[in-house]
Amino acid sequence: MGFEFTNEGKPFKMAFDEESFKGSDFKDEVFKIKLSNGELSSKQWIFDGIKILYTEADLDRPVELDWTGDTELVSMHFNLQGITSNQQDGMNGAFEPKKNQHNLFYGTQASGKMRFDELKMKSFMIQLQKDAFLDISKNGNESLKRFADSIVAGKPILFSKANLNIDLSQLNCIHSILNCNYTADLKKLFFLSKTIELLVLQAESFNTIQHSNSAYLKYDHDKERIIFARDYLVKNMESPPSLIELAKIAGLNEYKLKRGFKEVFHQTAFSYLSDLRLELAKNQLLEGKKPVTEIAFEMGYCSLQHFSTAFKKKFAVSPSQVK
Repeated sequence: MGFEFTNEGKPFKMAFDEESFKGSDFKDEVFKIKLSNGELSSKQWIFDGIKILYTEADLDRPVELDWTGDTELVSMHFNLQGITSNQQDGMNGAFEPKKNQHNLFYGTQASGKMRFDELKMKSFMIQLQKDAFLDISKNGNESLKRFADSIVAGKPILFSKANLNIDLSQLNCIHSILNCNYTADLKKLFFLSKTIELLVLQAESFNTIQHSNSAYLKYDHDKERIIFARDYLVKNMESPPSLIELAKIAGLNEYKLKRGFKEVFHQTAFSYLSDLRLELAKNQLLEGKKPVTEIAFEMGYCSLQHFSTAFKKKFAVSPSQVK
């Protein structure tokens, strides 16, 4: 059966089931699902017990879906936009990632509810069959080994009790998957390498939180304001605010913003913005749909020369050499 969702009493199935994971063929699919109050658009790639799924939702109002599934899967979930809530029967608490949060979870043959609380949603997910995940993670760290023990025991579980913040390395990895131009055989190998890389980044993100002592952000509210500041900066990258303006917008003093941002994202706010701009620019250059000058100004650079200098400093090649 795979997964079956019900929206206002009307069932529909996702475009895969357990049989889809079998075989060595590389499957590349695009599909849309009409809901009573909107539409889900998805791209997916399936190979060797692994499914990569990118979904966008465009809704008229928040929606709740009932779901049932009969496939054991480990899901690496990255919530890029919007707020979702996923409650699985037998699991303590709901999985409720906010914008730019991620987690890793294992689910069994079960049922539950999924809710989209905002009208626009973007999510990126890598799902692995049980054996595929255990094979990839067998040489992982202690956190992954403990997670694997629960999988072997057939116990639904979240990797981290608290959802983790998506960092720039993870975003870059996701963008490289979504913008991959390799042919099928090389794409399969590339996607496998990126699946392992994202799993490593998730495990490292969890370890960093576990072993870090917050020196500047003592309260959850302060951490939420830092995430808000990052999101606001990204949203306004073409014309970003000054650090003083950003602090006022986020409701923090400048000192706490500077220290807190570096504590959460391991770099300064504008170093983060600069790296993100250049990574996005590189992806657009690889797509080949826009001229260099247009990309430079879209990313907020005041001149092509300034953009070219920054690009070459980061990637050791000029923008015109990227193909």
